[in-house]
Amino acid sequence: MVPFIRKRDGRVVAFEQDKIVEALCKAVRAVGGTDMERPADITRQVVGILEVIYKDDRVPTVENVQDLVEKILIENGHAQVAKAYILYRRQHESLRRTQEFMRESVESIDSYLAQEDWRVNENANMGYSLQGLNNHIASNITSNYWLNKIYPDYIAAPHRDADFHIHDLGMLSVYCCGWDLKDLLLKGFTGAYGKVQSAPAKHFRTALGQVVNFFYTLQGEAAGAQAFANFDTLLAPFIRYDGLKYKDVKQAMQEFIFNMNVPTRVGFQTPFTNVTMDMSPPSGIAEEAVVIGGQLMDSVYGEFQDEMDLFNRAFCEVMMEGDSSGRIFSFPIPTYNLTRDLDWDSLRFEPIWEMTAKYGIPYFSNFINSDMSPEDARSMCCRLRLDNRELRRRGGGLFGSNPLTGSIGVVTVNLPRAAHQAENKEAFFARIGELMDIARDSLEIKRKQLERFTAHGLYPYSRFYLQGIQERSGSHWDNHFSTIGLIGMNEACMNLIGRDITTGAGNKLAEETLEFMRGKLESYQDQTGHLY
Repeated sequence: MVPFIRKRDGRVVAFEQDKIVEALCKAVRAVGGTDMERPADITRQVVGILEVIYKDDRVPTVENVQDLVEKILIENGHAQVAKAYILYRRQHESLRRTQEFMRESVESIDSYLAQEDWRVNENANMGYSLQGLNNHIASNITSNYWLNKIYPDYIAAPHRDADFHIHDLGMLSVYCCGWDLKDLLLKGFTGAYGKVQSAPAKHFRTALGQVVNFFYTLQGEAAGAQAFANFDTLLAPFIRYDGLKYKDVKQAMQEFIFNMNVPTRVGFQTPFTNVTMDMSPPSGIAEEAVVIGGQLMDSVYGEFQDEMDLFNRAFCEVMMEGDSSGRIFSFPIPTYNLTRDLDWDSLRFEPIWEMTAKYGIPYFSNFINSDMSPEDARSMCCRLRLDNRELRRRGGGLFGSNPLTGSIGVVTVNLPRAAHQAENKEAFFARIGELMDIARDSLEIKRKQLERFTAHGLYPYSRFYLQGIQERSGSHWDNHFSTIGLIGMNEACMNLIGRDITTGAGNKLAEETLEFMRGKLESYQDQTGHLY
């Protein structure tokens, strides 16, 4: 007789064939049967086969035994009993999951309160607090929903096994979003039924206030960064139309930046925001009519260089001064576009260089000696910059500049693990390709679910401000990329070839890996019609 069985939690316990008989008797009763001798006979057949298969100290699992019971029932012509047994098995599995969920929920609260869970301190933008606890609990529930309800096992398993990491499972939403500031200036802050509707801003302070409300609200519909491009270009004209002096501009800017750093986002966070500054009116919109109060004015954006200088000076000075205790402001993260025609010695840009020297606050998009222009890229957050050239054929922004883009989700491939498991370079690339294919499937499933959720109104403001894209393409998120990343190239080199990335062989392997992954992404775009 088989002496032991392995439980689902990994424990090895004594094998009790009476439990098989008991489960089969319940299945017989469920279909109205009365022959209680047959369960014992079926059990003897099952045990006999187990003794043949699991000899030499091999131990069957609970799943092995249950699968065999189903097989023997069907072979003996007891299809109805087999069906009842399968249903009984599923009910018990559901009960186990419910019990496990309740246990994990209690443990989740305890681990947060004791600060024992590494996820408590995972996000530098979130502090230990009651709201942090609420977010921690909700994130655990949502993560389980993605992994157990939406994603099939072949996708959830590599995430659990650390073959790759599916980011932002704690949110049932998109990753990051770039928005059209001109759209906000034309329409005002509106779009959700039953909520306060704001008409287009007529004044500088009002425009900045609507930006604050927009960022905080739209952040509630996404896991990652919220971004506006051409921030200084589009807002600078309000300064002249309001007749503001510099002290008024700086006061308004101070109010804006302080408001952007109040931790009232879910989880006691501030919104993760990025604004791209042009410093000078870009050629793409320099001749476009200025928008004030939702109306097109006679003047064009190219006429407001002086006001842009005031805007950037005020922004930099407030960021350098910090709050009342001198603490640096985290948001919004400014990105400055550097182009060939930039006058590096101009006094107009001194505040930017001074802010950079003091705190290293801004990011810089370098378009010098590049085949890209500022209109070709959108900065989303600290690690994602999107190539707008992929969007040329899609459109969707009001004036063709394609600001309405972002990323629906991110999956990061664990290269060191793939290299550790591979015997040679061919096996390494085969494993990366396999993981990327699964990552693609996860992102395609997520895109489909997000579109369904959007259509049903789960993200009312996003649906409103993306309606132009939906009307053109039939999908709200058509302009948003699916993102597959990588981690640990240096360690992968060490694991696979025994040399680090700074060596010739390591550098060559890194280049080959990136070329391979880029080729896969291009094939995914062709296969799916979606951006990768």
